[in-house]
Amino acid sequence: MTKIFIDPGHGGSDPGATGNGLQEKHLTLAIALKLRDILNSQYEGHSIMLSRTTDQNISLSQRTNMANNWGADYLVSIHINAGGGTGFESYTFNGSYSGKAETNRLRGIVHDAVVNQTGFRDRGKKEANFHMLRESAMPAVLTENGFIDHSADAANLKSDAFLTRIARGHAVGLANALGLTPKSSGGDTGTQKFVEIIVDSLWTYNTADWDDKAVVVNRGEVFTVIRDKFPVGGGYMYQIKSGLYITANSSYVRYYTR
Repeated sequence: MTKIFIDPGHGGSDPGATGNGLQEKHLTLAIALKLRDILNSQYEGHSIMLSRTTDQNISLSQRTNMANNWGADYLVSIHINAGGGTGFESYTFNGSYSGKAETNRLRGIVHDAVVNQTGFRDRGKKEANFHMLRESAMPAVLTENGFIDHSADAANLKSDAFLTRIARGHAVGLANALGLTPKSSGGDTGTQKFVEIIVDSLWTYNTADWDDKAVVVNRGEVFTVIRDKFPVGGGYMYQIKSGLYITANSSYVRYYTR
């Protein structure tokens, strides 16, 4: 199981770059959530952790500690640029370390996929002494997805469809770089799988981890299942279309097909 750590840059009282009515922290979170959902709905053989799923303050050290303690196999930190340019660029750590050639090879695959999906001007594959790259114990890339203070880039970044293209570029690149398996229909005849909440309220989870709580869902809500029941720490979970996970315990949910 390949562990992918997704870091939406900034958050909370740190808006990141601003311009043209946009804040970097909101754009990076939107892209990260879309990336998670695309990976979970279209690929298998991986698990995902996000440094944040809401607009909250998280220090750089907390972010890399999360990734390192989880034992992530790859880290992608998502950002939006500023400073008078236009286009897309990506970074790896500029120090001397074992695995640098492989880190740069993986980055190249992700970088090219984002450029291909978005049509961004390619500003190049670069190196820098950024905390997210330096302090991560696994190969890592930091992406800068357009310039928030450039009118044409900002116009694209205001489009939800374009944010999806950015996310899809990351997803395709990560899948190709990390060897993720595309989900196949397996001869499916069109049967859809659902889970209905049958208790007043119930937690969902960001990852297949009972301690990684996400949001509460309520009685009567129905979700599409994209991964059938699988064991997790003495219990069982389903993965739902949003990318979140939910208990498979029949005392709390009703599973059915249509």
